[in-house]
Amino acid sequence: MATRFIQRLFPHPLLSVALVIIWQLLANQPSINSLVFGIILGVLLPFATAAYWPNRPQVTRPWKLIPYGLLVAWDIITANVTVAMIVLFKPNRNIHSAWVNIPLDIRTPEAITALAGTITLTPGTVSVDLSDEGHALLVHALHADDPEAVARKIKHRYERRLKEIFE
Repeated sequence: MATRFIQRLFPHPLLSVALVIIWQLLANQPSINSLVFGIILGVLLPFATAAYWPNRPQVTRPWKLIPYGLLVAWDIITANVTVAMIVLFKPNRNIHSAWVNIPLDIRTPEAITALAGTITLTPGTVSVDLSDEGHALLVHALHADDPEAVARKIKHRYERRLKEIFE
């Protein structure tokens, strides 16, 4: 019975902890008042929005999120350099932008959202549309000599890992 009360009070405990930490980082000068207010926010916001979160994301292998995050961070850094080189040394020349249709094997909304976010965060690519059934993602690539190779790379590099994490 006590656990049901705690579950109702903290419907998303990780979100509560994250809100307290973020509030402390935003406070610039952490104090007991700031900590108390952060805890109040960490309790009230998830509690107030719990009705809009009917299902919790099912992360089957959370330990794989760390290597995935590191991979994405590395890809963002290298893509920044690549895009900078394209912009600086190939302005209006030899840029082959393309629309790439990526058929999806993942089906959970959280995994699809993570994939679309990863693609958009990586400079040079942006997720544009998701098919009505959620079976394909439309991506615009700044420079893609071979659009099928871009699709294969995204499926191998990101989607495969997200499938392991979420399904």
